[in-house]
Amino acid sequence: MMQIGEVATRVGLSLRTIRHWDEVGLVVPSKRSAGGFRLYTEADIDRLVLVKTLKPLDFSLEQMRELLATIDGLENDTGEDGELTAELTGRLAVFRAAADSRVEALRAQVQGLEMLSRELRRLAGENRRPSAGRG
Repeated sequence: MMQIGEVATRVGLSLRTIRHWDEVGLVVPSKRSAGGFRLYTEADIDRLVLVKTLKPLDFSLEQMRELLATIDGLENDTGEDGELTAELTGRLAVFRAAADSRVEALRAQVQGLEMLSRELRRLAGENRRPSAGRG
């Protein structure tokens, strides 16, 4: 078990961010010490890394909570309740489709930026050449 300071250094997050994610229920530490200090397991740290990855991808707190609940549900699913398994799998499919759509949109943006960059380099190259008749 690791305390919050060690976890913050390891994961590259501020203490404030980790505390906030605990308060909003995204990453709740597995234990607390007798003195009330947050104690994190390797699984908790993996979850912090996942949330850190989701944050810049424009997921809302509610979407992150729902995705984490879906992941938790699938990891704990025994398969005995077919309806529950189908529901969890369906939710996961929705998140996958959203992620795939976002990847495609970002690819299109990158292609557009690469084209713009090439054009700007071309224009800059043309303007550096000495032209005849100037003087």
